[in-house]
Amino acid sequence: MTDRAVIPDFALEIRGLVKRFERPAVDGLDLNVRAGEFYALVGPNGAGKTTTLRIIAGLVRPDAGTIHVAGHDVLARPEAAKRVMAWISDEPMIYDKLTPREYLEFVAGLWDVAPAVAAARAAALLDWLDLEPHADERCEGFSKGMRQKVALAGALVHEPRVIILDEPLTGLDAGSARQVKTVLRDRVRAGGTVIMTTHILEVAERMADRIGIIARGKLIAEGTLEDLRRQAVSKVNANANGDASLEDTFLALTAEQAAAA
Repeated sequence: MTDRAVIPDFALEIRGLVKRFERPAVDGLDLNVRAGEFYALVGPNGAGKTTTLRIIAGLVRPDAGTIHVAGHDVLARPEAAKRVMAWISDEPMIYDKLTPREYLEFVAGLWDVAPAVAAARAAALLDWLDLEPHADERCEGFSKGMRQKVALAGALVHEPRVIILDEPLTGLDAGSARQVKTVLRDRVRAGGTVIMTTHILEVAERMADRIGIIARGKLIAEGTLEDLRRQAVSKVNANANGDASLEDTFLALTAEQAAAA
């Protein structure tokens, strides 16, 4: 069985995604993310951001809809889809009793990366994330920022085409946050795709190529910051040059959605 044909330029294609718990968490969501794009998904608490990413990563089964990652059907062929993507949650999930070097060797083995290739990639990642001085220390004593960097290295060791992150900067100090942001932008410049949720609107404004605003499980606005400004122009206090911040634009668009509900 082969995956259906999808537009090659799309790293992610979602159609009609639905997930209900006590109420709809994701409600008929349609979303496209282009290959080689940094896409930020923002929205109020409980908007459905994390649920959407967990469905994409194969951790939650949707009630309806389709998801394709780099052309692979996440629901019909989850193993093929997972080979081309990486998932990183807001709480780093690593093995405390392993060192960063051992952890990367372990993860690379799960993906059948050849040992010599894995060792070279691990060395590059440890250096890139300033983890080399701690490469042979057990992770159990690491700060959250250090643990998040180890988790990021583990996610990148099999060189995924699509990286999915849920609030990756939460709780990080300024230095660790800068390193993570630099690594993510470098991956996009190299042709990878990053899809990230964040509640830090300044991060989305500075880093993302496009921003999607989600509320009540629906995508209510999408585009570059300029695109979003135009969509909210009648609802924000923009100056003559239309310099509304993302915060102003976000509040205007989500307030409109709440009023319409």
